[in-house]
Amino acid sequence: MSGVIVRPTTVDDEKFLWAMLFEASHARDQGMANPDELRDVPALTRYVEGWGRPGDIGVVGGMDGVLLGAAWVRVFDAEESGYGFVADGIPELAIGVAPESRGFGIGTTVLSALLDTLRPLYPGVSLSVRLENPARKLYERLGFVDVPDSEHRNRAGSTSVTMYTVFDAD
Repeated sequence: MSGVIVRPTTVDDEKFLWAMLFEASHARDQGMANPDELRDVPALTRYVEGWGRPGDIGVVGGMDGVLLGAAWVRVFDAEESGYGFVADGIPELAIGVAPESRGFGIGTTVLSALLDTLRPLYPGVSLSVRLENPARKLYERLGFVDVPDSEHRNRAGSTSVTMYTVFDAD
């Protein structure tokens, strides 16, 4: 998307990451009214709480000084694994775009920038996504594939799948 400014996340972006996690987790569909309610869901807090720890990498994007989307990763081990965990040391992706900004390429812009940052650091990255989420097309376009036998019932009662992309070794 032309005109989107993308920059690395900072510790000061934690509040915005909570807002984007609210969107990414479809919390509104589950009766939540605001991002603060996510703090009561341990399975989700792991993605943002205390942002800025070693291994936290992300980007935020926006226009005219207004943040509109973010993509970020955290590395989990099997004991604290997230929804899209595939292996120790493989970062798990979260991405969110403000509802009024969807469909304008912001997700593609922030995700592409994050993947470019991660490519020299990790062998790949994983994520969890609802089967019916239109963002699956974006993930597939950027090289993600479904992990075999990874379908699982998500918090909302629908089905999600884990997706993974392997970075080419240069």
